[in-house]
Amino acid sequence: MKWVLLLCCALAGVVQAGGWRDSPEVTVLFGEAGLDGTFVVFDPQAETFTGHDEARASIRFIPASTFKIPNSLIGLASGAVASADEVLPYGGQPQPFPQWEKDMSLREAIPISNVPIYQALARRIGLSRMQEYVTRLDYGNADIGTQVDRFWLQGPLKISAVEQTQFLYRLTQGELPVPREIQATVREMVLLEQGDGWALYGKTGWAMGQDPEVAWWVGWVTRDGAVYPFALNITVHDAGDGEKRIPTGKAALRALGILPAP
Repeated sequence: MKWVLLLCCALAGVVQAGGWRDSPEVTVLFGEAGLDGTFVVFDPQAETFTGHDEARASIRFIPASTFKIPNSLIGLASGAVASADEVLPYGGQPQPFPQWEKDMSLREAIPISNVPIYQALARRIGLSRMQEYVTRLDYGNADIGTQVDRFWLQGPLKISAVEQTQFLYRLTQGELPVPREIQATVREMVLLEQGDGWALYGKTGWAMGQDPEVAWWVGWVTRDGAVYPFALNITVHDAGDGEKRIPTGKAALRALGILPAP
């Protein structure tokens, strides 16, 4: 795969990506799936990006539940929870999904994207500490506003697909400003699949109730000693679009030769 040099700079609240290589294969996949969105892979060894829709990849959107990755880091680093296995209360209120109506740990909550558990965590962290850590992590626009348990679901926090891949790369290398053992724990929490010489990590998100609604799938692949952070986001025109995120993302990773064939 031929990669091209990327220069990235922040301007007027939007990250401008240069040196991008469009992937015709990934563009075809988005067309076949009928998705309006972007997909980007960061190759940190070559410091380059490849993907679909360069312009959209640099636009910031509400992160929704992809923020559960930094939220976990902050909760553990701040001492809001003693470990990823400490049980948090969901609050006892009816939830959109029955599996959310249970007290559980972060390790249990993140695979099912349990919103009330992570809202409880955010309230424990508190607004001032949350803002301090989000700023230190250099996460997107780093703006959490005044509601500590809603800012990643409704804004004002926003991040681009390009920025997601850069943040995740720092996580894979243990380079974020939190203890390395905490970063290792959170990496383990988002492991999805693994095989001979490779592993896939990821987290979904869906900013429901927004106009427009934007859905995410972000993560990284490790393969033969290399790391490939990726980010996909789409505008949700109907509910079925959300179900296409992971299959389309996996197909894109395979088309780029990063994820092995099933």
